[in-house]
Amino acid sequence: MNGKIALITGATSGIGLAAALELSKTGARVIVHGRNRERCAYALDWLRAQGGGVDIEAVTADLSVQSEVRGLAQDVIARHSRLDVLINNAGAVYLIRRLSPDGIEMTFATNHLASFLLTHMLLPALKASPSARIVNVASHAHYGHPVDLSNLELKRGYFPLTAYNRSKFANVLFTYALARRLAGSQISANAMHPGFVATGMGGNNGLLVRPFARLIMSLGITPEEGARTVIYLASSPEAEGISGGYYYLMKPVRSDSRTYDVDLQEKIWGLSAGKSGV
Repeated sequence: MNGKIALITGATSGIGLAAALELSKTGARVIVHGRNRERCAYALDWLRAQGGGVDIEAVTADLSVQSEVRGLAQDVIARHSRLDVLINNAGAVYLIRRLSPDGIEMTFATNHLASFLLTHMLLPALKASPSARIVNVASHAHYGHPVDLSNLELKRGYFPLTAYNRSKFANVLFTYALARRLAGSQISANAMHPGFVATGMGGNNGLLVRPFARLIMSLGITPEEGARTVIYLASSPEAEGISGGYYYLMKPVRSDSRTYDVDLQEKIWGLSAGKSGV
């Protein structure tokens, strides 16, 4: 990975931070994304203290806000002539249905549309790389939870885990549709399941929810274990040129059978394009 440039969203904690450390140790220039300057500063200090490489930098953006996603992409492109690795890792769970500043349900906006829009905005930089890789962090939570196009943003019957699970289903659909569009190019796109990881997921829902969220998440595997497949897809020679897969424990596995429905992939692509203005 010497000299390669990698952007990781949601990299100030959990899987993203663990992946940032390991990739920086391999010689990659790692761009750490976080929601604010304070979290990014903490992450950079931690990475350097843990022996990360010297080429670590940070960018900030609230990924639930489309103007900030666009600004993040423009910032990266202004700093670098190319991008070799894009890891769409950032995600959240919202206990109560909320709308983003763009009027979109927050889970869908943060977990799916942000990745969709950011990837599109960064395609020129990825195309400038001799061999680029896109890794979308999805989840086995997508199994059995197909997107309901008639109730995409859960205006009826909102439940936080349903919103999360469907956003992960959308991640997988997006990955397959993207890989098909990139076929024959030097850019690969894959999705993966990290496992049930002990992270700060759910901690954005207020003081009353945080202790419960921390208790549940404490039962998971470590972020370092969860990051292994991310790192494999982002850097392993074995994964070079492989695209359109869904991975777990560094091996390709079958996603939910309905994610292979090309018509559904295209419908979620069209809806995502409409909502993000690409």
